[in-house]
Amino acid sequence: MRMNAIGSRVFAARLEAARRAVQGALDAAVPARDGVPVIAAMHHALSGGKRLRAFLVLEGAALHRIGAEAAMPAAAAVEALHAYSLVHDDLPCMDDDDLRRGVPTVHVAWDEATAVLAGDALQSLAFGLLCDPVLGPAERRLALVAALARASGAEGMVLGQALDMAAETAAAPLDLAAITALQAAKTGALIGFAAEAGAILAGADRAPLADYARALGLAFQIADDILDVEGDAGKAGKRLKKDGAAGKATFVSLLGLKGAKARARDLVAAAEAALAPYGDAADGLRAAARFAIARDS
Repeated sequence: MRMNAIGSRVFAARLEAARRAVQGALDAAVPARDGVPVIAAMHHALSGGKRLRAFLVLEGAALHRIGAEAAMPAAAAVEALHAYSLVHDDLPCMDDDDLRRGVPTVHVAWDEATAVLAGDALQSLAFGLLCDPVLGPAERRLALVAALARASGAEGMVLGQALDMAAETAAAPLDLAAITALQAAKTGALIGFAAEAGAILAGADRAPLADYARALGLAFQIADDILDVEGDAGKAGKRLKKDGAAGKATFVSLLGLKGAKARARDLVAAAEAALAPYGDAADGLRAAARFAIARDS
């Protein structure tokens, strides 16, 4: 595996800088209406998080000589879309979680109706952000809208969540191929949009970044499965060991901890290799891949 020219401290600083910038963009994008529960719930849902998806957007844009300001609405959009997905996934009718990013989930802090509406509003916000003229010509913005729609809808994230829910009542646990396909949609599709957004903005070839994202998305999910088994709930900011208690098939249950960790490392190596056409300019994305399996939350 190629040694990364960006050390962990430098990467952490760059990720934090991106997080702050994107948080500012998200805060500014939510309507200012005091005393409206759904608006407060949107801000609640948009707080915290690593902003790794936004970081991928900004790094992919930089590869194509597009500055952070010109890519920021796309970076904020993917985080708004991700936040909506978490609000809805946490609902009692879905994953039924009461803690997210170390704070009560939206339906716990408010109620289920507010959570549904806040999620709906965050989804709308994401697509509105992609219409910002700062992102470039109309055809590029339309391409971003279409890509996010595919990644988040019935061909991507929503499909993955539906498959995950169906697996809970299936007669037999999913096998490795089925789990891989499920997670490529549920987790990987949105990561794919984030990684490819810079190329879309530039009207450039998306193939290397698509290959990178496919490997990264699976590595990220395997890391989540590992964290569910051996992570620290305080650091993760959510309940852990749920999958095992529910008897769900995961990469860990199918490969074992050692096998899952080895598979994650192999996927990171594949993600790094996919970035070869960009040379050292892609070191930020290489560092992101390594971070994906080294994180504790």
